[in-house]
Amino acid sequence: MKLLNKSISYLSLSILAIVTLWAVIFYVNMLQEIKSSIDEGLENYKRLIIKNAEHDPSILTKNYFDESFFTIHPIEKQEALAFKDQYLDTIIAMQDADDQALEPEPVRMLVSAFESNGKFYRLKVANSMVEEDDLIGELLWDVVWLYLVLIIGILVINNIVLKKLWHPFYSLLAQLKSFRLGTSHELVRTNTTVKEFMDLESSMNHLLQQNINAFERQKEFVGNASHELQTPLAIMTNKLELLLENAWVNAKEAESMAEIYQIVQRLIRLNNSLLLLTKIENKQFFDNRWVPINETVHQCVEDLEDMATFRKIKITVNAISPLKTYMDISLANILVGNLVKNAVHHTSEKGNIIIHITEAKLQVQNTAADGPLDEELIFSRFYGSRKETGRSGLGLSIVRAIAGLYGHRVQYGFDHGMHSFEIFFSPNKPSKT
Repeated sequence: MKLLNKSISYLSLSILAIVTLWAVIFYVNMLQEIKSSIDEGLENYKRLIIKNAEHDPSILTKNYFDESFFTIHPIEKQEALAFKDQYLDTIIAMQDADDQALEPEPVRMLVSAFESNGKFYRLKVANSMVEEDDLIGELLWDVVWLYLVLIIGILVINNIVLKKLWHPFYSLLAQLKSFRLGTSHELVRTNTTVKEFMDLESSMNHLLQQNINAFERQKEFVGNASHELQTPLAIMTNKLELLLENAWVNAKEAESMAEIYQIVQRLIRLNNSLLLLTKIENKQFFDNRWVPINETVHQCVEDLEDMATFRKIKITVNAISPLKTYMDISLANILVGNLVKNAVHHTSEKGNIIIHITEAKLQVQNTAADGPLDEELIFSRFYGSRKETGRSGLGLSIVRAIAGLYGHRVQYGFDHGMHSFEIFFSPNKPSKT
């Protein structure tokens, strides 16, 4: 969820809570104000009735409620002297003006006592009240409309004011997303006078510059180390080849030199593999294009056909549908080649290799000489070299590194006596690598 949308959700919930609380307080205060105003009217009405009773004694005989909303009943002196005015919320039955039917009506009532011409009376004065359910209903709709108006106002402010305010932040974020070590030459920039955004830009550029410097130093070191290693290894290889060609070398010496030659060749492969891994991790491959994996698989199988024939290994390719992926073509060749080479090297004589190709998956299965491999260690560096000294042990590590570079998923399994390596290709085309 975007920051602006998240802020709207928090504001909406906060405003809903505030408006609800305000509505409750407003309702209580408004009801108290209405009752207070009615009580003042009832007090004035009481005084007027008592005053009129002095001039018109017939009022003192009114003992039922009608449109005049008061009743008078005689009481004892002791009761009258002990009586205190009371304000009550009650319901009385009033005669309907049309059909004379009794209809309950909520009223605010003042019960009081007074003395007239030496006699004492209890006076009940009532006044119609606003029905609370109607009041609550009206208030509820007012609150709903108020909430909607506030939310609409926030949306307008968010899209006009806050969006403009946060524009520098999103600009910095977009530049940071598109920044790539080794290819991007400019640091992030934004035109703003907001101190927080200026500090953010400064901090981001400081971190980026440190990463750029570290990346350049690492790339230079790897290049220099690889170059310096290749020269003495090449010299050692040439000298060993010359020594092996000499006729005076006996069989035992030749065997020892052949072992040294194999070790040197392994060092060369190890050096090249480590250099390749470093380049992959530093994302130094940029020749991205749509690569047909089917053609890559067939070419790899053709290249390894002589070795497979020599070891009597049967390779079967089941291409169910064409598979294309967007990546560097050299890395695609290495990805497929390492999987197939790994299967050929680890399949015993007269074994089988089955390659399945679907629209989004490449699966390479080979006959297992032993049981299943360790799923947690199979893709770690030098795992294979612990059991087999003739290889670098980096082939599957390179496969995982290449797959991870493009968001593909590599998985190992063991079923029916066969190792199974699967690559699930991501359907999305990367923007940049």
